[in-house]
Amino acid sequence: MLSQTAIFLAAAVLMVPIARKLGLGAVLGYLAAGVLIGPWGLRLISDVGAILHFAEFGVVLFLFIIGLELQPARLWVLRRQVFGLGSGQVLASALVIGAVAIALGMSWRAALVIGLALSMSSTALVLQSLAEKQQLTARHGRDAFAILLFQDLAVIPILALLPMMTRDGGADFEVLHLIKAVAIIAAVIIGGRTLLRPAFKWIATLGSRETFTAAALLVVIGTTLLMEFAGLTASLGAFLAGVLLADSEYRHELEADIEPFKGLLLGLFFIAVGMSANLGLLGGHAISILSIVVALMVVKFVVLYLLGRVTDCSNRSSRKLAVALAQGGEFAFVLFQLARQYGLLTAAQADGLVVVVTLSMLAAPLLFLLEERLLAPRFDEKDTRPFDTVEDPSRAVLIAGFGRVGQIVARLLALKHIPFTVLEASPGQVDYVRQFGSKVYFGDASRLDVLHAAGIEHAKLFVLAIDDVDASLKTAELVRRHYPELPIYARARNRFHAYKLMDLDVKMLVRETWHSSVVLAKEVLLGMKLPEAEVTAAIARFKQFDEANLKRQHAVYQDEAALVQNVNQAAEELRSLFEADAEEAAGTSREAA
Repeated sequence: MLSQTAIFLAAAVLMVPIARKLGLGAVLGYLAAGVLIGPWGLRLISDVGAILHFAEFGVVLFLFIIGLELQPARLWVLRRQVFGLGSGQVLASALVIGAVAIALGMSWRAALVIGLALSMSSTALVLQSLAEKQQLTARHGRDAFAILLFQDLAVIPILALLPMMTRDGGADFEVLHLIKAVAIIAAVIIGGRTLLRPAFKWIATLGSRETFTAAALLVVIGTTLLMEFAGLTASLGAFLAGVLLADSEYRHELEADIEPFKGLLLGLFFIAVGMSANLGLLGGHAISILSIVVALMVVKFVVLYLLGRVTDCSNRSSRKLAVALAQGGEFAFVLFQLARQYGLLTAAQADGLVVVVTLSMLAAPLLFLLEERLLAPRFDEKDTRPFDTVEDPSRAVLIAGFGRVGQIVARLLALKHIPFTVLEASPGQVDYVRQFGSKVYFGDASRLDVLHAAGIEHAKLFVLAIDDVDASLKTAELVRRHYPELPIYARARNRFHAYKLMDLDVKMLVRETWHSSVVLAKEVLLGMKLPEAEVTAAIARFKQFDEANLKRQHAVYQDEAALVQNVNQAAEELRSLFEADAEEAAGTSREAA
């Protein structure tokens, strides 16, 4: 066991950094490591099946953490994507793949099994890749998650369907199996809502970190065992457990405790997938197997892309969604094995299809890379959507950028019944915020014609809330040059962004994290039981000094040596001011005594 562990760790330490260095991502590094040490590589590990079964617990933990980050209210919001987009993807993919299988001479039973199995995608691979690229919250990331969740839910009817497709018409199938599955899911949800939070609250009072971690692992494993007893996927059980604890005050602590186990076991899972690729079948059937792999990924890509476009996704989001889910998934391994047991597929067909799914999973990270390096630069430039026409270009306030800052400004203006116009340059952001009833126009505020169309000449003030620093400065320069009298109220991402805006004579600017940091510092000082009057005075002194010092440093910020000297002098000056205040307060206290 120790020698095998050393081999796994060495392979990961060698291959993952190389893959990251080449820009291929950690997942492909793990898969390559598995191929390297597996039966068709250096043959350092032989018992692939046992390792894959053990490593699947990494997927379980991963789904638990995903569930922790998705509160029930947010899950309810996703219901349309889950059951609408998810069912559309599974049914459409299964129909097309099944039709191709029938055209190749398969029976309708075998074609149905193949279609349903190959319509599934790899939950672990897709979510890990999207998380690694920080795309889970993008439109295609949310849609991919919804589809994967539906695929997990679809396991129940698919498993019930298999015995009914046998020659005896499913004589062994019992309705009680389905009732048991539904009952166990209900028990997990009800029990989780009523028992888990009180249990973790009691465990937290014990003050034992190890016990808390053990309890978290017990919840995941216990729920997984219940789901397997019901004939469902372990990942669905772990996801449900995570969702039930998503509103818990211990959510972040649970995530921190589970994260190390998840990372190692998920890496082991990808290594085991790479090892399980039966590359020996490629010896005599390489062309046919590779052709099926390509055909599978092309079919799923087309189906997903069309679904994205039908559901009003942009060309870019639809393409990224199709790339993310074009591969086969782990559940296909289970389905093909069961189909083989029920006589729906021959042993040769099942083994060949398992290789197809494995190779598609191996190819998935390369497809991500192809999309980023070749497709995105070529097609995103052509994915130009016409700017919206502003209905009333005579409003008092013009807001550029509708992210975190622009939305708050707009909400307060709306509450005071002050008319405003919002321009947002990201079509994805425009589509997203419109779902919540926000009135926003797609338009690039760094273009003079767009500003004219939005009625900037009628505006009394201009709110610059663009997140991107370069776009923000470009817009500020444009407005200042053509409308020098128009007041600009700007958001600055940081101190240097503020300096650049001050270069453009923007007088009213707010550093986006400065005020929140000051408020937090005040609460920390109060939490340390300092007198409120003393804390208020200290905060006021700090704010006054820092705002004045910002203007002084603006004069020298382009000279690094002078800036460093100024920062050091300012720090010493501020320390002296606080010491003087402390001495004055102490003197006042002595006089009062």
